Amino acid sequence: MSYSRLYGLAAIVLCVAACDSREEPPAPVASGAAVSHEDIVAAAPDDWLTHGRDYAEQRYSPLDAINADNVAELGLAWYFDVPTERGMEATPIVVDGRMYVTGSWSIVYALDAATGDELWRHDPEVPKSWAQYACCDAVNRGVAAWGDSIFVGTLDGYLVSLDMATGTVNWKVDTIDRKPPYTITGAPRVIDGKVIIGNGGADLGVRGYVSAYDADSGELAWRFHTVPGNPDDGFENDALALAADTWTGTWWQHGGGGTVWDSMAYDPALDLLYIGVGNGSPWNQRLRSPGGGDNLFLSSIVALRPATGEYVWHYQTTPGDTWDFTATQHIVLADLEIGGEARKVLMQAPKNGFFYVLDRADGSLISAEPYVAVTWASGIDTATGRPVEAPGARYESGMFLNMPSGLGGHNWHPMSFSPETGLVYLPSQDLPAPYLEDAGFEFAEGFWNTGIDFRTLETPADPAMAAEVAKMVRGQLVAWDPVEQREVWRYQHLGPWNGGTLATAGGLVFQGSLVGEFAAYDAGSGERLWVTNAQTGVAAAPATYAVDGEQYVAVAAGWGTIFALLGGEGLASLGLQNKSRILAFKRGGTAALPELPPAEPRPVPQPPERTASAETIERGKLLYYQRCAACHGVDVASGGITPDLRYTSAEIHDAWDAIVLGGALRGQGMPAFDSIFDAEDSDAVQAFVIEAAHRAYARQQ
Repeated sequence: MSYSRLYGLAAIVLCVAACDSREEPPAPVASGAAVSHEDIVAAAPDDWLTHGRDYAEQRYSPLDAINADNVAELGLAWYFDVPTERGMEATPIVVDGRMYVTGSWSIVYALDAATGDELWRHDPEVPKSWAQYACCDAVNRGVAAWGDSIFVGTLDGYLVSLDMATGTVNWKVDTIDRKPPYTITGAPRVIDGKVIIGNGGADLGVRGYVSAYDADSGELAWRFHTVPGNPDDGFENDALALAADTWTGTWWQHGGGGTVWDSMAYDPALDLLYIGVGNGSPWNQRLRSPGGGDNLFLSSIVALRPATGEYVWHYQTTPGDTWDFTATQHIVLADLEIGGEARKVLMQAPKNGFFYVLDRADGSLISAEPYVAVTWASGIDTATGRPVEAPGARYESGMFLNMPSGLGGHNWHPMSFSPETGLVYLPSQDLPAPYLEDAGFEFAEGFWNTGIDFRTLETPADPAMAAEVAKMVRGQLVAWDPVEQREVWRYQHLGPWNGGTLATAGGLVFQGSLVGEFAAYDAGSGERLWVTNAQTGVAAAPATYAVDGEQYVAVAAGWGTIFALLGGEGLASLGLQNKSRILAFKRGGTAALPELPPAEPRPVPQPPERTASAETIERGKLLYYQRCAACHGVDVASGGITPDLRYTSAEIHDAWDAIVLGGALRGQGMPAFDSIFDAEDSDAVQAFVIEAAHRAYARQQ
């Protein structure tokens, strides 16, 4: 199969949301389980108590009943159909034989971990219109457990405490300013009774922060902003006063960015909480901070005191980020012997393509080496900890072909670490993207704001050039030695955007893939030992647990996320389907998934007649790639989650302005664009969509 069109850059605004099917959940079942700080520190083998299993977020389980010798005996134990039609990104939490997991739209499901039977369900009823503020699908990465409560952050910015036994709401707090376009997709963490949660929205224009709430009452305990606000208003703490010296211009008018949308880890001995900080708003630094500067704490790992939110140290992976190189990727803590010395380290493979090993006590750099192809920098200066940037990488004098792209050499998909092998198991990818400044950029409140001309993402018309791009697009599972900073082995997948990983004491690594494979690999050699068909793409990371002495491996399967939204003709041609489910496997499992109906070709219908001028079509192309492409796809071809506009019906074309300007489909997640588009803009976008449909129609003749 061809991946010639699977290249691109991350994300514009999420435009269209699928409707959910509704079913009445069964009566709740009581449970006496409770989770404490000591439980998470001890990390009992049978349970999976927090997002990365324990505070170190290693995603390594000491369970070994399923191992390299018998993994071929794995079969499906049970499956649970998740009644939503968007991406699945959650890692299941398992407490005392009960599983707590989220699907899209922040819905929480409590399941019997041995049978998959539903115990209760909580639907926070996120308005579908809120999807317009979510850059990367209406996803959720999971819950946190503490005491006898389950905590979830909702897409529309609330933090909710649920009774673990019944799913009833204990409390619900608003974590955001309701006006800026904030979202929550990440999993909370709980440290000594404080629920820690960040948010998303930097791509649209917000000021990032991370907050802590009392687990019993929901009262705000502290908040740490990751970028400084307006200096005239004063700063919340000395760290932000220091950070303000690294900014220029009036960055605060557009928020600045720096959202804490995913990774966290905690060291109980040092009493340090580590957070990963995201990109700037806009991406293009010359528009955000025109005089340059490092722009702290963007693209940084920051250490805080979890009791107070006090700043302790930071390390910035990409100073003055201008490529969407977030440092929100998975953070793993480990104790390693480096140079004959025992070191307490923090490891991260952020988007920028370099694998970092830091001293987690003080944030000093130990080492950093590229784990994928990198063009924007030749390396990291170990004396200063700063990248050595390539000439022209900041696209200040024209287009620059960058690797990695804004989708990253590694994105949110969690990596794992095995203390048995000393290796990190990393879902990496090679995705090029041409960066070019948007010469006509204007900030639009509540919409995607990058300052990049995304027309460069369109598949080259020249087949030879498209083939050259295709050669650069890859995705792989890599075993990485963090001491030697080198690749030990790799499994080359069919394409990028594959799932998070799980390592076990059974000598195994588990991972799902873009094309619906879920597999086990030998942790030492990389040999694929077992594979099953999940019937849908798997992006989430698995978990393993035991009930009554039986070990299970479970994963949330469901095609979606930003890669499906960006789409492109190559991805659309694969015909990937979303069958959102929780899948659980055990030795000797005999359950079976229902057979999928055969895929049928879907020809592009005859489009409406072309009537627009070439100039109008080109303007429509500019507007489409500025505001629409990350929902409806590069090449006006989606990956199957939102409507593929090449197939737009005559009825939709007739109602175009009512939808695009009037918001007729707002309830399904398609925002009204009347605040930034006029009638001519709307007509231009429609003309470009019609032109793209004609090209697709001609190719199939």
